[in-house]
Amino acid sequence: MRHGPVVRRRKLGAELRALRTDAGITSGEAARLAGWHQSKVSRIETGTSGAKPGDVRLLLDVYGVADTQLREVILALAGSEDDGGRQHWWHPYRGVLPPAYRDFISLENQASTMRTLETTVVPGLLQTPEYARAVTRAAMDRLPEERIDALVEVRLARQDVLRSPAPLRLSAVLDEAVLHRTVGDRDVLAHQLERLVDAARLPHVRLQVLPFAAGAHIGVTGPFVIFSFSSTSDLDVVVLDHLTSSLYLERKEDLEAYTEAFNALQVHALSPDDSLDLIAATAAGA
Repeated sequence: MRHGPVVRRRKLGAELRALRTDAGITSGEAARLAGWHQSKVSRIETGTSGAKPGDVRLLLDVYGVADTQLREVILALAGSEDDGGRQHWWHPYRGVLPPAYRDFISLENQASTMRTLETTVVPGLLQTPEYARAVTRAAMDRLPEERIDALVEVRLARQDVLRSPAPLRLSAVLDEAVLHRTVGDRDVLAHQLERLVDAARLPHVRLQVLPFAAGAHIGVTGPFVIFSFSSTSDLDVVVLDHLTSSLYLERKEDLEAYTEAFNALQVHALSPDDSLDLIAATAAGA
């Protein structure tokens, strides 16, 4: 397990090394074509040092990488700019967002699929403004109101990935406790449950509830997120959230273990239709 920035540098270096090899270019030739010293290419490829988005764009040009989606994924590993050199939407909030959260948002924006287990609260991508504010205030009660406002704005802006022309495919398993935990007040919860019903009807959202009747299950160890990318599975990563940090797991065996765990949770959870009925019934009684 490593912290996000280290994982991202290592993945970036591995991807650039593979692209260079595919292009039939040595590290010395790459350095010459980029106008660099060879040691710079080596440091980037080994993950010893980070690479600015501009440097990555130059290497992608040197290696003849024209695939727009692949370029975007590679550049997402490099930092806060897209392939056109424009800064991402969350850049103005960098003063209030911890680095691990910025990494998470970057992955969320570039991933094609997100699988998540939530045992405590509704996933951020499906939260209403009132619910998001109540969650943020409970988790960070010592923050001034203006910082809470900014964090809520970020959480709501993140939801655009579900409304884009090529939306993120979201599969979420929610412990039934999520449906009953009063976040804010009962009106906030009722509105949030109604939002879940609407979200569950979207073609790219699969929502399942793990009922109390399922008893103890593999998810009791805590929530997790699996990000997958359409261009290459080598970029897939598991994210575990902790109180003061996030951990990113990227080894093949870790990915396989969490994928198997998520598949098992889906089997034990209610079907999407039955989950929708349970959410609607809970909302009506909230």
